[in-house]
Amino acid sequence: MGEGASDRRDGSETARVIGTSWRAADERTAALLTEAARIGRDEMPVSAFAPDRPDRRVWPDRSWEWAGPRPENGTFEREGSLDVEAEDRWFVQATVASPAMFRRAVGQGSLHWLGLRDAAGNYHDGGRTYRLTVPVPIPAGLFWSVTAYDARTRSEVVAEQGQAALRSLFEKLEPADGADSVDLYFGPSEPPGVEGRWIQTVPGRGWCTYFRI
Repeated sequence: MGEGASDRRDGSETARVIGTSWRAADERTAALLTEAARIGRDEMPVSAFAPDRPDRRVWPDRSWEWAGPRPENGTFEREGSLDVEAEDRWFVQATVASPAMFRRAVGQGSLHWLGLRDAAGNYHDGGRTYRLTVPVPIPAGLFWSVTAYDARTRSEVVAEQGQAALRSLFEKLEPADGADSVDLYFGPSEPPGVEGRWIQTVPGRGWCTYFRI
């Protein structure tokens, strides 16, 4: 019993010395990994919100982009490989994926269009006011909506208004009599006469929007 106790003491001393060495190495490793994680986190929004792949465009003459660049499935698979860029782009924006979120065929699933830039190609600025003109009738089977998200947090915009979405199921978004479009507004203060068709944004913070059908 005494001999076993001596062995345990020797083992504990060895573990203490090794542990001290590992802690020093772990501190250096942790610092490197922390910095790598920070850089990776900063690069992912760039790959998601500033890609150069041509298939991101919904229309060639407009700024709207497909939120999910691969319509075939919800797994980002293509013939012979995985589209890692498309997968990264999506999961910077969202936490789950479903085939119904990417289909582009009429009558199947839903469409998600991503609006990052204005008509001049500039990223949206929370201190400026923007108008989005939506042609009608909207080809939606159930509903359509537009939601504003903070570019930094990638969560819904948080402002005094307390509303980040305009939805056909809840807000009055019908056009005026005889009009062939409805105007929606985004900006730090409500423009006159918009009758609730406005989402408040925050000066000093970028934002993007998703149009869902």
